Amino acid sequence: MTDAPGGDGTAGRRRAVPASGKTSRVRMSAAQRREQLISIARQIFAERGFDATSIEEVASRAKVSKPVVYEHFGGKEGLYAVVVDREVRSLLDRITTALTAGHPRELLEQAALTLLTYIEEETSGFRVLVRESPLMATTGNFSSVLNDVAHQVEHILGAEFSSRGYDPKLAELYAQALVGMVALTGRWWLEVRKPRKETVAAHLVNLAWNGLSHLEAKPGLITVRKR
Repeated sequence: MTDAPGGDGTAGRRRAVPASGKTSRVRMSAAQRREQLISIARQIFAERGFDATSIEEVASRAKVSKPVVYEHFGGKEGLYAVVVDREVRSLLDRITTALTAGHPRELLEQAALTLLTYIEEETSGFRVLVRESPLMATTGNFSSVLNDVAHQVEHILGAEFSSRGYDPKLAELYAQALVGMVALTGRWWLEVRKPRKETVAAHLVNLAWNGLSHLEAKPGLITVRKR
């Protein structure tokens, strides 16, 4: 038995391939395109910051025209606001969810380890948050996350201070100090990545907890002479 013209049995297979030899590209939905643009912008904002990022580059990496980006976000400011808002909510949700322990020391451990884990897993997102922009000077940035976390810590410390005979009004001051210490250490660890995050968290808690456990009720500055 002989094959159809061509004699090698490949003619039918050749006819099954489109003449152009190209496959059609699947068109993104509006929601998919928006998510793609947010993801690309997040990476560029992390790399370059707000000022050095351009809509042209976002559009180029997404392989779309600039009007497509403007259609979704109205401009660079709108795109940046969406990216930052997502990161703020993501980090705050992580920390809020992590604070489940009953003992204050365990809460400190959970908060420190959660922030370091976020830095490890969402490095680009953290870089976006710590790059300050004049557009987000007071809200919607890393500072606003830290303030929200500090308020939670303040309530915990306030109750602890009252039970130990310390002035609960000072809980806000200590909460800001503790959260700030963890945050600044996190920014340092973002670049060095050693020692391991668990070790970093343990040392942070060691400094914070052992300091808190030996608080003076009315501390004074030994360098300031009494008059």
